[in-house]
Order: sequence, then structure tokens, then C-alpha cells
Amino acid sequence: MRSYSLIAPAKINLYLEILGDRPDGFHALVMVMQSVDLADRLEVRANGTEAIRVHCDHPQVPLDDSNLAYRAAELMRQQFPQAFARFGGVDIAIYKQIPIGAGLAGGSSNAAAVLVGLDLLWELGLTQSELQELGAVLGSDVPFSIVGGTALATGRGEKIDPLPDLEQGYVVLGKHRSLAVSTPWAYKTYRQQFSPSYLPQTDQQQRLHQVHSGPMIGAIAHRDLPQISQLLHNDLEKVVLPQYPQVRQLRETFREAGALGTMMSGSGPTVFALAEAWEQAKAVCQQVEQSLADPDLELWVAKFKPCGIQVAES
Repeated sequence: MRSYSLIAPAKINLYLEILGDRPDGFHALVMVMQSVDLADRLEVRANGTEAIRVHCDHPQVPLDDSNLAYRAAELMRQQFPQAFARFGGVDIAIYKQIPIGAGLAGGSSNAAAVLVGLDLLWELGLTQSELQELGAVLGSDVPFSIVGGTALATGRGEKIDPLPDLEQGYVVLGKHRSLAVSTPWAYKTYRQQFSPSYLPQTDQQQRLHQVHSGPMIGAIAHRDLPQISQLLHNDLEKVVLPQYPQVRQLRETFREAGALGTMMSGSGPTVFALAEAWEQAKAVCQQVEQSLADPDLELWVAKFKPCGIQVAES
């Protein structure tokens, strides 16, 4: 049976600003996303049946239609019934490295890998834009996960504009194994507390242009990691850090360990720290590990990655 092996990288948010409400009930966002080489691997294999079957080496990952990877395959079956009739069902094996429930888009990246894998397996010849349109049906982070690299994400996060790649940066990621933060809770709480400051929809486009021509995008254009580190911003920290003291403490410990900059990624609970060299990142990682001495804390050192889903070399 034919198969493809794909690499599905995690992402961090270097910038996340909530502009206000959208007519569809989502938040209007402007974000700068960055892929990192902490990645899952997926095998997408024709199985000779009409079934979609998901397998995973992590016991907490669901294997039914609540799994985005499953839903990605189901979407492709619905959108391309002739290809499904010709090639049949698939087995999707997920080998996890990205922590679950971490705010690192692990589920979205898995779904993106399934879209890319089935495009190849079923010989559809879809363009990247077409794959991103399909991804947007599944979730706001899926379109970015397909293309990856460094990008500006707007709308509800599904509109992607590539930025100059930041290939030289390193990142230390930290997450408490037992801690999870609900993304819907974070956005709902932010709306409850800060909606009086939301921009009217007529002003949101102007603010988007200001960010696009602002200091963060300029620092990325110049690949100035120290300046980028000083400009890290995440509106959701305003609600998550007061509610989750472990996240706040981890962020402070990264800062004290000498990181260039540190911030919570997405809705958390993962916190990241930036470094210009592997040695610096490793030193920060070791100091945080020693300072907190918490067996529940997991730490990783990763490198910025200039792309999203890739076919793995055989």
C-alpha cells in the first residue's frame, strides 16, 4: 500500500493582538507566527478499505472524529469523493513530540499534515492556497501550519501573509505536564474583561496596517532577534497569567535566566524564551530546570524552522 511520512512542526506566537469582535462571533486578530523544529511525524497510508483509522503513540490523543487529523481526512473524503472512490480509505499514524494542549498548534499541524499527505496520496495536485482554504474549514491555525515559517496571520488567524524567514533563532519551550488552559475560556474571559476597549470593525483594518508597518515587522525584516525579543506581545497573558500562577512563575524564571525575551505562546500554558545561539538556549534551559526543580515541568530546546509541513526523507 502507498504511504507518505510527513513532518508536522509546532508553532509559537511572537505577537498576538486582539483587535475586537468579528461579525461571525470570532475575534479579529493580528498575530506573528513562527514555526519551530519541535515536530510530530505522521504516516498517511492507503489501507485498502473505505475506513479512516487514526492511531497515536500518546494515550491522551483521541482517535475518533474529535481528532483534527481524522476530521481533515473526512473533509478530504467529502470534498473529493471520486479520489476517495479510486484510492480508498487511509490509516493515519501520529507519533507525538509536540505536547498536547500546549498552545503550540500540535493538533492543527497534524490536520495540516493529513491534508498534504492525502493531496499526494490521491494525486490531487492541489495548490498551497487550495490546501489553506481547506485548512481554514478545520481551524484557524491549520492554514499557517501548512505553509509555516514566519508569517503574519489576520482575520481569525486563517489569513496568512509570509514574512522574511527567521532561520537563525532558537527557542526554549516550557510546559507543566499536568497543566492545560482552555483556549475558548481564554478568549471568552478576555472578551468579558476587555471588550469595552475593542476597536469598531471600521477601525480594525487601520490598526492591522499599523501593525504591518510597525516595529515588530520591521525587526523581522532586519532579522534582528534582540529587537524582536523586546517587542514580544500577547494580549491573552492579561487573563491567563493572573489565573495560572505556574505560567507566570515560569515566565519570570525564563526572564531571570537571561533569555533575550520570554512570553506565553497562544492561550498557553506553554512559555517560550528566545536565544540567538544553541549554547545560550541550552544554558537558559538548564538554569530554569535547576531554579524550579519541578518534576511536572517539561523543557525543550528548538530551532526556528523556515517551513511548515514537509514530506520526510525516506
